[in-house]
Amino acid sequence: MRTHYCGEVNASHVDQIVTLCGWSHRRRDHGGVIFIDLRDREGLAQVVCDPDRPEMFKVAEDVRNEYVLKVTGKVRRRPAGTENANLASGEIEILCHELEVLNAAVTPPFQLDEDNLSENVRLTHRVIDLRRPQMQKNLMLRYKVAMAFRRFLDDKGFIDIETPMLTKSTPEGARDYLVPSRVHPGQFFALPQSPQLFKQLLMVAGFDRYYQITKCFRDEDLRADRQPEFTQVDIETSFLTEEQITSLMEEMIRSVFNTALGVDLPNPFPRMTYAEAMGRYGSDKPDLRVTLELTEITDAVADVAFKVFSGPATSGGRVAALRIPGGATLTRGEIDGYTEFVKIYGARGLAYIKVNDVSKLNEEGLQSPIVKNLHEAALKTIIARTGAQSGDLIFFGADKTKVVNDALGALRSKIGHEKGYVNGKAWEPLWVVDFPMFEYDEENKRWSACHHPFTSPKDGHEVLMATDPGKCLAKAYDLALNGWEMGGGSVRIHRAEVQEKVFQALGIGPDEQQAKFGFLLDALKYGAPPHGGLAFGLDRIVTMMAGAESIRDVIAFPKTQRAQCLLTDAPSDVDEKQLRELHIRLRQKVETQVEVGKG
Repeated sequence: MRTHYCGEVNASHVDQIVTLCGWSHRRRDHGGVIFIDLRDREGLAQVVCDPDRPEMFKVAEDVRNEYVLKVTGKVRRRPAGTENANLASGEIEILCHELEVLNAAVTPPFQLDEDNLSENVRLTHRVIDLRRPQMQKNLMLRYKVAMAFRRFLDDKGFIDIETPMLTKSTPEGARDYLVPSRVHPGQFFALPQSPQLFKQLLMVAGFDRYYQITKCFRDEDLRADRQPEFTQVDIETSFLTEEQITSLMEEMIRSVFNTALGVDLPNPFPRMTYAEAMGRYGSDKPDLRVTLELTEITDAVADVAFKVFSGPATSGGRVAALRIPGGATLTRGEIDGYTEFVKIYGARGLAYIKVNDVSKLNEEGLQSPIVKNLHEAALKTIIARTGAQSGDLIFFGADKTKVVNDALGALRSKIGHEKGYVNGKAWEPLWVVDFPMFEYDEENKRWSACHHPFTSPKDGHEVLMATDPGKCLAKAYDLALNGWEMGGGSVRIHRAEVQEKVFQALGIGPDEQQAKFGFLLDALKYGAPPHGGLAFGLDRIVTMMAGAESIRDVIAFPKTQRAQCLLTDAPSDVDEKQLRELHIRLRQKVETQVEVGKG
């Protein structure tokens, strides 16, 4: 029906007859001449309707926003001074010869160029929202990114293999979405949290380079970078070391950014151990654009009179300092605001010292109610380690290590971006390596896997799994970018006896091992190759590239923070017949009916 997309017509087409199809983005009547901005996925083209073609002009008079139109006309240059440099077609316009309304439209719930739309309105009318130029741009970028991944992996010999969506429920860290089986009453499938087990099985089966751009599902609390269903670029390979895998994946990410954005990322990416990242930044995905760092002072305050510091310092917690250069100018109101902010992360407060005169290590030179409870040796060490100067401010975190890391790590990033403590670079990638193999679950009094139970320990660390699990490191690696986790992975366990030792360290007995992972353990006995891989979050990567605030802005039909689809009104009730077929009774409804009957 058309010869060109609207956004593709330019000065090279002058004097040509073209046919365009799209939506009426805007209609303007300028004293007898009607202008229509015609829109499609590639952009806008200005259509000029003159009254010297009465039949066509009569149609143009009735056109309204979002009408679907077919336009045939001659391309001509715009009059001098009326060009639009913001449009690819800004040098030209289409003198309309024929105009056909392919479909009329009712008034949309909002104008496409309307600002400050609530997200609920956008998601309820998502079809209209997706017509907005920014959303069209975002989804086109998503397509380009996905294709860049595919082309790179295809060129490197990877094979796209699908894995099941209906699978077995296994403990992988988050709640499973369960699907009841009609054929097997009382039994359930689970939607995959990731293709982890299946991609390992594919390595055992001999497909040494696998990838898949696939949906994953996790029933967990949501936030800006989480959705109940998300898209993962899932990759696994055999016969490569940890360094070879990360090197190949780094090459891929540089290729994707160059192809999709024309951006050249650093080569090579810097690498940092997990311990160093947590010590310096309080995060395993630090934003390296922010120049502020944490300073360890736990040992320096173990014997001070201030129990807020000495308590955690002598009971396995952490006390850390965050120096803000020139921060003594912060107002009391700003400090109170930051105090409330860290409480989100479990901190009970936010101690601080304003360094008015660094030469006087007392209440005269250091302004803070805590100074009188810190002896001179502690103050001297704090000033020396942080490198504080007169006019600086030092914030402190003192609590359990996780609380301090979470709170000061988030505060570091917040203050850094709000107050301009950044290095000016657009992109700061970082490999974080040498993750702990296990972390202790205080609530359940047991060890749990930091990544997942199929991660291989570092060479020589196998013995620590039984003697000192907390010191056991894993062949695990994450790729962070600008404070976001782009992806993570590990070298997997390929020997059944090592896998069984990991299960033992996690308190998973032989019967539970066989019941939940028997198919994997059995497969590992049939000559499993050394293998490892990595999974990238496609939604997050595109969100960063697009400069969007939420991954919902780069997903065509996302869920809300409450895991609802406002467009389709899902989840929703189903009729009783469907429930009976699945052998399901809803307890809440049954109890409500009983109570009503009693009344």
